Amino acid sequence: MTHTYKVTGMTCGSCEAKVKSSLIMLPNVTEVEVSKEKQSATITMDKHISLSAVQNALDRKYSITAMEHNEAAEQAKSWLATYKPILLIFGYITTISIIAATHQNSFHWMQAMNIFMAGFFLTFSFFKMLDLRGFAESYGMYDILAKKTLVWGFIYAFVELGLGIAYAIGFNPLLTNSVTLVVMTISIIGVLQTVFNKRKIKCACLGAVFNLPMSTVTIIEDGLMMVMSVVMLCNLK
Repeated sequence: MTHTYKVTGMTCGSCEAKVKSSLIMLPNVTEVEVSKEKQSATITMDKHISLSAVQNALDRKYSITAMEHNEAAEQAKSWLATYKPILLIFGYITTISIIAATHQNSFHWMQAMNIFMAGFFLTFSFFKMLDLRGFAESYGMYDILAKKTLVWGFIYAFVELGLGIAYAIGFNPLLTNSVTLVVMTISIIGVLQTVFNKRKIKCACLGAVFNLPMSTVTIIEDGLMMVMSVVMLCNLK
């Protein structure tokens, strides 16, 4: 995609060269054309880059604004494109859970959550198994246990697989939900540290297959599983 921006603050050829060299260094930027006369910059990129990221790449004396595109709309499109895999997975699992838990015009919440948890863990463990070492190495970049020992990254994928099977067959709900709560609590600590420290690293939730950035989406994902496990523990008879 190509976007044209208005750039103010350029007063000479040197300014033009500085702006161009700064913009071409941005990730996913393939070509940059800068004009001091037109006070503009045309950027060709593999995927949309936020206006704030573009501004941060420039010296403070230069100000950049969008000219021909709606920044909010482009941000939304970029977000959806980035997280499309995980959104589709959640959509499929949620739909199947709702259908399976609906009987004779009544909806069984506990059954729906149990099916969702089974689908979640089985699906996510599957993607991790496709490149187990790649997942373990990515997970070790932020998980508090995997940082200390890479072995936990390998074990974690099998823990998810085991939890998925346990939810699917209804094995010991007290033990299954308790293990889920502990595992997801440990996992979310590293995620929170990464997001709050604004570290830009790859999320390993879908293994090494998809290049998903660590973000609040990962926090929501882990938090949702924690909440559901707590709800099911509280409803055990």
